[in-house]
Amino acid sequence: MKRVVLAVLPLVVLVGLIAVFALNMNRDPSLVQSVLIDKPAPSFTLPAVAGTGVEGFDTASLQGEVTVVNVFASWCIPCREEHPLLERLKAETGVRLFGINQRDAAENAVKFLTELGNPYDRIGGDSDNRVSIDWGVYGVPETFVVNAAGVITYKHVGPISPQSLERDVIPAIEKARG
Repeated sequence: MKRVVLAVLPLVVLVGLIAVFALNMNRDPSLVQSVLIDKPAPSFTLPAVAGTGVEGFDTASLQGEVTVVNVFASWCIPCREEHPLLERLKAETGVRLFGINQRDAAENAVKFLTELGNPYDRIGGDSDNRVSIDWGVYGVPETFVVNAAGVITYKHVGPISPQSLERDVIPAIEKARG
């Protein structure tokens, strides 16, 4: 009996692993839920990125009106692809747009924004990645909606697409304003 159990056990484990992988194969990675949803934004202070012409920001500056916080970097190819949509978001909604510039040299961030345009009202430099970690960011770009009370109400993982802008991000802003 013991030999039968020992012979069948690896097969049962293998079938279980195959089932887990099969059930998760078609999951949308943008559906990753943040533990910070419906919680106040973490406490932080980010200095301005030199040369961008805008101030840095901190936790207190997120209060008072709805704010979209976008984590980006000049070395991030998907950030470059989503950038026109951030400009569109700003133009269409008028929402405050703050940027967390992750692990980037100031001169590179300035080149990026000079080339593509600067839709950000404020940009904080997160050179040591500490603030990004506190926000639960594991890759760039990521985008958050913060309501007027400073509570994170929505998180978008990865680059914003035209579809996700219309279907998810703009409705999340409207809901946060509501």
